[in-house]
Amino acid sequence: MMHVALMGAGGKMGCRLTDNLMKLPAKYTMYYVEVSEMGLANLAQRGLTATPQAAALAAADAVILALPDKLIGKITRDIIPLLKPGTLVIGLDPAAAYAEVMPVRDDLTYFVSHPCHPPLFNDEVTEEARTDWFGGVKAKHHIVSALYHGREEDYDKGAAIARDMYAPVLNNYRITVEQMAILEPALVETFAATCVTAIKQAYDKAVAMGVPPEAAWEFLSGHVRIEFAIIFGMAGFPFSDGAKLAIQQAYEKIFKPDWMDNIMNLDALKKSVAQITDSLH
Repeated sequence: MMHVALMGAGGKMGCRLTDNLMKLPAKYTMYYVEVSEMGLANLAQRGLTATPQAAALAAADAVILALPDKLIGKITRDIIPLLKPGTLVIGLDPAAAYAEVMPVRDDLTYFVSHPCHPPLFNDEVTEEARTDWFGGVKAKHHIVSALYHGREEDYDKGAAIARDMYAPVLNNYRITVEQMAILEPALVETFAATCVTAIKQAYDKAVAMGVPPEAAWEFLSGHVRIEFAIIFGMAGFPFSDGAKLAIQQAYEKIFKPDWMDNIMNLDALKKSVAQITDSLH
């Protein structure tokens, strides 16, 4: 039996973890820490009550930080000194660890885990699973995890909790905190989300030019699926010569020559993460 304090248990992310962990009373004694009125109401809807922070931290073998990135530095400066030696501190995002805004005690273990979300190519068949966009409710997904600081033997302990709080989980890929930060924010937010935003703008323009919205969406989404399969080597066939020419000509118009050096760059990444955690101020 592990005693787990879930900080921010009634928040947006906290509720997702609460819904999974509350189903496992044989494995976890849960302490739900929440202070906002909305968060407390969310817990009440689940038949749960909040535990006072001091009591939860005193009892905890593990503390999960379901908190906004900008608050983690401030809150952990208050709570880290209160934890008993050997406590496992679990972050849900690499930003706070990578920006080094959390106090680090040598007698604690710091573990970070983040969901990959349901795969673009998956085998979900039910409507509930297919529309579980985030994952961790009905849809299966992969996760990534890192041991930030502490004993190597504690990695498995953190990985077991991560599988339960993000369930249903397929694979858990072990990486470093820096590698997790390269994936998010750099790859999936700074770059991929920007590209998808541009795709939506181009879709809106196609509709404004007279293409029926439904036809534009089905044509776009179907072709994007094929394009992912071709580019990532899943399809077993290449683009047509016409498509290759269109890509070459458009690439030079859309992307600056140094775009990758500006985005997939550790110095730029550190600055971005510092802004996310507000550690520049």
